Amino acid sequence: MKLPCALVVLCCALATVGRAEWQVISSAKDSSPSELAEQWTTELRNPATQEQVTLQTVAFASNEATLEVVDQGNAPQAKLAETMLHINALAGVNGGYFDPTDAPVGLLVSGGRMISPLRKAKLLTGVLFTTRSKIDIVRQTGFAMNDRVRAAVQCGPLLVEHTTPVRGLNETRAARRTFAAVDGKGRVLLGVSSATSLVQLSQILSRTNAAGEFNVMRALNLDGGSSSAFWFAGKDRTISNPEGKTVRDFIAVVPASRSAP
Repeated sequence: MKLPCALVVLCCALATVGRAEWQVISSAKDSSPSELAEQWTTELRNPATQEQVTLQTVAFASNEATLEVVDQGNAPQAKLAETMLHINALAGVNGGYFDPTDAPVGLLVSGGRMISPLRKAKLLTGVLFTTRSKIDIVRQTGFAMNDRVRAAVQCGPLLVEHTTPVRGLNETRAARRTFAAVDGKGRVLLGVSSATSLVQLSQILSRTNAAGEFNVMRALNLDGGSSSAFWFAGKDRTISNPEGKTVRDFIAVVPASRSAP
């Protein structure tokens, strides 16, 4: 059936509104006392739906700070905040997936030691990893374990690739999210979001400066929901959003000068 011209125009207009970009409505910045890392709290709104999402992120240059995976083993007890304080971290988030017995699901490398091997699974599409010279996010199929890898977490799905939202993500289930991102120029981002879908988060992260002054090249979804946690020690205050349950491992931001030689 041929639609009337007016109805076609209306449908196109509604589709355009539905795809309206998320808009930053407020942002606040802090930095670590050492100024090696900066933290952003960003509020965004979708003008089409009036939905709002809050991002809390920490960004740093990989030549000034690096990532460590803190593994708690099969009987995890400590929370993110106490762990980050204990190791004198700049910031931290929760890490990858784990099963009901607290065993890691997918690749997990801590201190250069492989705790769990790479796994082929539909959800585990990406790997966040650290060597002595770089931090990056790659597809699971493009990762090769070697003795230069100091820390790694396999997780997923990938949210952004080549600055573009990844297709085929779930758009119906809203939950708290934890994520990591890189800009392809040596800067790294860790963060959490308030309840949102994977599609929405991928759209938000691919938006210029949505996560503070950071342009996302690639982004990876980490364990979310009740596992999501964020901690940052700033000049003005410490931000501590605790996890709702005990998790297997954490990803910590630490000064590069403290990393293994």
